[in-house]
Amino acid sequence: AGRAARGQPRRPAERGGRRAELHKMAAAGAEAAAEEEKRLPEGDPESGGDSDDEGDSDSSGDGEDEEKENEAEIQRLEEQLSINAFDYNCHLDLIKLLRQEGELVKLRRARQKMSELFPLTEEIWLDWLKDEIKMASEISEREKVYELFERAVKDYICPEIWLEYAQYSIGGIGQEGGIEKVRSIFERALTAVGLHVTKGTALWEAYREFENAILETAQVSLIPSPEQQQVLCSQLEKIHTLFRRQLGIPLLDMEASYAEYEEWSEEPIPETTIKNYKKALQQLEKCKPYEEALNLKYQSEFFKYEVEVLDFRTSLFFFVWFFQDRQLKVKELVLSAHDRAVRNCPWTVGLWIRYLLAMERHRVEHSIISEMFEKALNAGFIQATDYVEIWQAYLDYLRRRVDFTQDSSKELEELRSAFARAVEYLKQEVEERFSESGDPSCTIMQNWARVEARLCNNMQKARELWDNIMTKGNAKYANMWLEYYNLERAHGDTQHCRKALHRAVQCTSDYPEHVCEVLLTLERIEGTLEDWDAAVQKTENRLARVNEQRAKAAEKEAALAKQEEERAEQRKQARAEKKASKKAKKTKIGDKRKADEDDEGEWGQEEELPSKRHKGEGDGVLPEEDMEVETGLFGRSEKPDGPTTPKEKASTSRKDIPKVLHDSSKDKVTVFVSNLSYTMAEPEAKLRELFGSCGEVVEIRAVFNNKGTFRGYCYVQFREEEAARQALALDRTAVEGRPMFVSPCVDKNKNPDFKVFRYSTTLEKHKLFISGLPFSCTKEELEEVCKAHGNVKDIRLVTNRAGKPKGLAYVEYENEAQASQAVLKMDGLTVKDHVIKVMISNPPLRKLPERPEPGRASLALAPRHIYGARGKGRTQLSMMPRALQRQSNPVAKAENGMVQNSPAASCDPPAEPKKMSNADFAKMLLKK
Repeated sequence: AGRAARGQPRRPAERGGRRAELHKMAAAGAEAAAEEEKRLPEGDPESGGDSDDEGDSDSSGDGEDEEKENEAEIQRLEEQLSINAFDYNCHLDLIKLLRQEGELVKLRRARQKMSELFPLTEEIWLDWLKDEIKMASEISEREKVYELFERAVKDYICPEIWLEYAQYSIGGIGQEGGIEKVRSIFERALTAVGLHVTKGTALWEAYREFENAILETAQVSLIPSPEQQQVLCSQLEKIHTLFRRQLGIPLLDMEASYAEYEEWSEEPIPETTIKNYKKALQQLEKCKPYEEALNLKYQSEFFKYEVEVLDFRTSLFFFVWFFQDRQLKVKELVLSAHDRAVRNCPWTVGLWIRYLLAMERHRVEHSIISEMFEKALNAGFIQATDYVEIWQAYLDYLRRRVDFTQDSSKELEELRSAFARAVEYLKQEVEERFSESGDPSCTIMQNWARVEARLCNNMQKARELWDNIMTKGNAKYANMWLEYYNLERAHGDTQHCRKALHRAVQCTSDYPEHVCEVLLTLERIEGTLEDWDAAVQKTENRLARVNEQRAKAAEKEAALAKQEEERAEQRKQARAEKKASKKAKKTKIGDKRKADEDDEGEWGQEEELPSKRHKGEGDGVLPEEDMEVETGLFGRSEKPDGPTTPKEKASTSRKDIPKVLHDSSKDKVTVFVSNLSYTMAEPEAKLRELFGSCGEVVEIRAVFNNKGTFRGYCYVQFREEEAARQALALDRTAVEGRPMFVSPCVDKNKNPDFKVFRYSTTLEKHKLFISGLPFSCTKEELEEVCKAHGNVKDIRLVTNRAGKPKGLAYVEYENEAQASQAVLKMDGLTVKDHVIKVMISNPPLRKLPERPEPGRASLALAPRHIYGARGKGRTQLSMMPRALQRQSNPVAKAENGMVQNSPAASCDPPAEPKKMSNADFAKMLLKK
């Protein structure tokens, strides 16, 4: 069993020595466990402590100094722990020093304190157990060691500790029921760690060797009696069963176990056992690569650091979530798993909540649940909202204990006192620590008010609570007033409903129109004429003030925006002037250009404008041969024959491509397709197949750059206009993982007000805007949440251009009432650990780009998006020499990093250029 404990493989030939060893342990019984290592006192003559040797005296002096230093360090560590008991490293250092000094009493106390706060590691437990085993000589002391083992196996699922536990129990088989106790411990160990691929074999072999030792003890008699024969047969069957159970599990070195079974068994191995063995062997082969990779990682220093710091606490967190405790009915396993989880991850409020629910589900005593809740409050959560969640879970548990058919009970008073304590705790403890309550909407007080109104029929107490809620800064929210109104509507009277709505109209600042409408609806159904007149007067006055305030706010915002634009324009002009002055200083007087340079630099090249680059093509300026030219209307560019310089290549690619002008008369039978993948191979064939179902496709003009790279958009021309309208239905269709945008082909120069955005940008009271959704949330999952509050007509998940969700959604209901009810119920709801925000859909106004002043200069320099996808901004090339541009139009850098001419950055309209003769122009060009 010693080699099994060290994880070393065993061979059949070694069984005799192991059996003799275990047999000797079984025969010795309690006598073997009573042996103890006794220490010699420091002053014993045999220890050499009183030697007169000079060298020994020097070493003794050094030892005394070291002992004093250790005592001082022990005292310092104890003082540190008295200040901060949660200092993990301080606990480790103290235990190490006390064990080194042999302070067994203090050492035991230090380990005990640490185990109460933290789960101990495998090494700490094994050292503690070995120290206690050495001192355990009496039966009562052995029982304490058993208790310590039980605590150790609860902290971690550790094969080494279970093996040590089982081997220690063998020393007590001489006591009454000792053999059955050993078997019980072995069976528990197999249940806990018997499936461990690399270390489970040692435990199975130790159990089997123990049963072999019992078998050899029973085979003492040469001619056994019938009773002895029955015992032998029973013992043999136990060993056969252990072999068969082990061979059905994928464990390391299981081939040796199979060979040992063949040698040990006098009968052929059953076919069922062989079949299970082969199946387990196949599973082991699949697991081996992962086990080897894990072993390599474990040997790395970084992984050892992770283990030392984290203690696998995070892995235990996931273990509990995958534990399916609601389906598992074994109480001990469920509660022990949760107990390990909260000890390893005490800062995770979700684990504490699930622990409380599991204890309630398995009917644990109320006092124990309350004690566990108090431990959770002292766990040290990292967010204020965590304390709100744990309080809500505990209050839900207390509410489920109350029998509300009785007017008064002990459980009801306990629930009310817990609500009051929760409110006070969040106000005092949490606000002092986090500078916030964690419950700004007072959800705990709202639940308390609902319990009082609905279950206790105590509307007076509920009104007091809601009045307290409104005084905490919630009076400006319409949903809070409507929640109170619904409570009064269900359990109060019309007078208090009317009073609540009048206060809501006066105080609400986010959605005053909504509460005004609810007030008018109430008076229309139940009010008198005087009540109606009063409600109309109040709502009209309130809405008039609100509209006036909104108009002032809009004016102020517009003024601020205008000021910001003016400041931006001033900064832009200042940068242009500064850059122009720097370039003027660099110009040397008397420099002249050569004629060939003039011809090539001024007239031989068309002006090159910076081009937009695809993401990932580099951060610097593109070389001239990589400049993109919008050749989509002209077809794919061809490479000229023969070597050419970059400038010649760019010039040739622009001049040699036959130009196919866009025919605007065919816009009605053409659709514009964009947001396609740049890496799409053969886009014409792909799109022809995709749009073929809409009608006959005449032509597909894909847009490429001068290098032949697809730019992600194209034009699809049909034979019939009806086919183009059907093609618009393919908008947002996923193509190679991206949503394809299909829009009408419209010249925005002739139709500047045309917009492709097909969703409303105004207030829609029957539609909700939801934010904060997890990216993994699907349309079906969101519909499942929303349909509980009304009939859902449509759901739209907002995605980016790559088709990935942005955590936003629009949900359309049949009417405003359902949407309003959904806002009240769903705002602040948790969906997959994400708290969502829900509001009525009212998108902000879309800012349209300002139109440029008419004129050639502004047309050539206008931003690309003003002209639409087929804009002229990057295809119009200036024929003015660059020398002239540098003198008259200093270069400025726009905000987006593209180089543009100064008239675009200037606030003044461009001046009419002075007419010059050819002679004047030549003089100006060659001057200086």
